[in-house]
Amino acid sequence: MTDLLSGLLSTVAFAALGLVLLVLGFYVIDLLTPGKLGQLIFVEHRRDPALLLGSSVIAIATIVATSIYTAETDTLAGFAATAAYGIAGIILLAVAFVVLDLITPGRLGELMTDDKDDPAIWVTVAVQLAVGVIVAASIT
Repeated sequence: MTDLLSGLLSTVAFAALGLVLLVLGFYVIDLLTPGKLGQLIFVEHRRDPALLLGSSVIAIATIVATSIYTAETDTLAGFAATAAYGIAGIILLAVAFVVLDLITPGRLGELMTDDKDDPAIWVTVAVQLAVGVIVAASIT
């Protein structure tokens, strides 16, 4: 029974940490793009910001899941490692977004928040997912 309770508490702690990291990732992406993501996605129903946020969420979840999966048996050390890798991953996703914005014509944030769908979003989605996979692979 103690193992079950310990496992449940560990699961809740890691899940809560994952949710906190996803929320943090949301706010970082929100800061990097003009306008408010919540408004653009859930009120104005803009596809490009939704694709950007969706790819970032998948990338962060991949990083967090890999970190949890490879965590040491000591829950506190695994929890700290997951938090550190998650934050590093969010920072790297932000850096990748800014670098892509610098090396391509136009402003990605503006292209993704205007009234028309822009093919540049697919490159941005691919970069976000690729960075998530690369960071996750580096954890193992």
